[in-house]
Amino acid sequence: MRMKERNEETLDFIEFEDIPTDEFLENDDNQDLIAEYEESGFFEHHRLRVDPGQKLMRVDSYLSIHLKNTSRTRIKNACDLGFIKVNGISVKASYKVKPYDEISIVLPYPPAPELIPEDIPLDILYEDHSYLIVNKPSGMVCHPGCGNYRGTLINALLFHFQKLKENEAISFTQEGLRPGLVHRIDKDTTGLLVIAKTEQAYNFISKQFFERTTKRNYYALVWGNLKNDKGTITGNVGRSVRNRKQFMVYEDGSMGKYAVTHYEVIQRFGVVTLVKCKLETGRTHQIRVHFKYIGHTLFGDYFYGGHRTLKGKSSKGFVNLINDCLTIMNRQALHAKTLGFIHPETKQEVFYDSELPDDFKEVLYRFSKFMNLPPIPEIEGYETLPKYENILSKEKISPREVIEQEEYNIDESLIDFDE
Repeated sequence: MRMKERNEETLDFIEFEDIPTDEFLENDDNQDLIAEYEESGFFEHHRLRVDPGQKLMRVDSYLSIHLKNTSRTRIKNACDLGFIKVNGISVKASYKVKPYDEISIVLPYPPAPELIPEDIPLDILYEDHSYLIVNKPSGMVCHPGCGNYRGTLINALLFHFQKLKENEAISFTQEGLRPGLVHRIDKDTTGLLVIAKTEQAYNFISKQFFERTTKRNYYALVWGNLKNDKGTITGNVGRSVRNRKQFMVYEDGSMGKYAVTHYEVIQRFGVVTLVKCKLETGRTHQIRVHFKYIGHTLFGDYFYGGHRTLKGKSSKGFVNLINDCLTIMNRQALHAKTLGFIHPETKQEVFYDSELPDDFKEVLYRFSKFMNLPPIPEIEGYETLPKYENILSKEKISPREVIEQEEYNIDESLIDFDE
């Protein structure tokens, strides 16, 4: 991958998601990691150095001249939110630039020209004048790229905004901006995303992601029985040197970006554990990589080896259960369940919760029955759906018989290390 080049005085052109701008240094030696965010993010990050002979000029005027195809309004909005810094300090639009000043500015990133509206159904939990909350299904890519130029969430949003015929929503997309996608989740991860409908809402909400003040919880089903009910996983996350499509933890901090994941156990099933995760940082594949790092790969995660049986006994009853559940959950068992932030207009805190998707519910339902455990609140009253009825191994043996024959001990799959 190659860094994008500009003819202006821009020192760097970096796109990223969910990380503060000051974590990128212009002398960053790891260009592959910077390029990772260029591939997956939704912001431009410009750095400019003022020429020695430059006369005093307002910073917004200076940027309007040097940033092509960028409106004065966008620059002013960025300035109002503290997204313009001179020599590391946020400035007002009236600041007069001087020779040798170092200017940095963050702006929403313009879309690729391939973006076209597509009539794709959206599961919208909430919508008002400022934003909407979407519950993304498995298999949907958030934005075009890397061979996925159709059928993405962005394509669906473009169609939705056109259908709304709301002036600000239409104007927002016609200006060449992405339709308000502030953050993203992986293709096969399900759950909540916020999409801004105006540039003001976009800037206000994205700033909360920059400052890490949003409240996001994920549900993950991981292999093994975690020793502690609560814990924190810390470790730099960066691209693997062996497989550039995968990420890994760099214990010595020599590569990657600082990452922190907090978790809390919701239910133990012996061979797998349901956990709630809270992200302190937002790195690509962070939850998936962190749990693999501590020996608890996400259930069904083909990319990181969770699609194989990693824990448990070799009895037919157990093998059948695992095979059936992996057939149902043929992706990483990860769901972005909750999302909270400050409303851009009311300035009040808002909070959204989502149901687990069907495949997640079915897998938890089957593990609960097999282990003879009461269902967690998220699957109370759930019964197997018709689409899953035929996913049942041939051996006719009930879960209760399996447990009685094996005298299965939920503590037998403990991992022998401290987390």
